[in-house]
Amino acid sequence: MAHVEPAHLVELALGNAAPGGELADALLHVEQCEHCRDELRVMTRVVTAARTAQLVDLPAAPPEHVWQQISRNLTPEPTPPRPPAGPLTPGKRKLLTALALAALAALAAASAAAARRCRRDCP
Repeated sequence: MAHVEPAHLVELALGNAAPGGELADALLHVEQCEHCRDELRVMTRVVTAARTAQLVDLPAAPPEHVWQQISRNLTPEPTPPRPPAGPLTPGKRKLLTALALAALAALAAASAAAARRCRRDCP
């Protein structure tokens, strides 16, 4: 049995399944396949987390010593970058949101890669 393509699972998790076509066939397969159902459940949780993320859910800026260590590791002459200062502006808020969504997308991609490996290795 061929498992559902990760891209189709992502579309289902996003709620983009059309009444007919490949996504509808994928949904029928998910009803019968425990592996694909589990993968869809994980991707749906990632989408839900991304859509419900609030500013308080985002990580805080790292402490100054972290920036200093990064600088020492990247440049021969340590010149630590200045940490973000002041109140959280709309631009900083967008950046933090984008970083959180990128992390969630990476999690979804890792899940899709695991599905591909399982599809290759599963009976």
